[in-house]
Amino acid sequence: MEISLTRIILFGQNIEKLKNFYVDNFNFSVIEEIPHQWVVLNAGSIEIALHKIGEAYLTKPDDDFKVTSNTKLVFTLKTDLTLFRQELLKRGIAIKEIKSFDGINSLFCDGEDPEGNVFQLEERL
Repeated sequence: MEISLTRIILFGQNIEKLKNFYVDNFNFSVIEEIPHQWVVLNAGSIEIALHKIGEAYLTKPDDDFKVTSNTKLVFTLKTDLTLFRQELLKRGIAIKEIKSFDGINSLFCDGEDPEGNVFQLEERL
């Protein structure tokens, strides 16, 4: 199984301000954007994504996820996400259901490490 860290997501309230900061000060280029919601920056060998934080993360969630960080590590799999997710569940790892988004050709699921840090697994289709 091959897994690689491909993206770090930073959650925030003012995505335009964050985007301008990284573009203006670090000369990162924008490679994907949904205005005021989502921006992906080319930061060399890894991408930095800026994601407007949702209401669910501003209040205490109803599930077992603690979400105390504004950062998410994204690991891209070169294997079947469904099978890998099942293996993690067998190991007792907290992991959410697989999801997809319109216009994005990938499957995703979020998990949590023993310290409460959120990670995302991505299978590109």
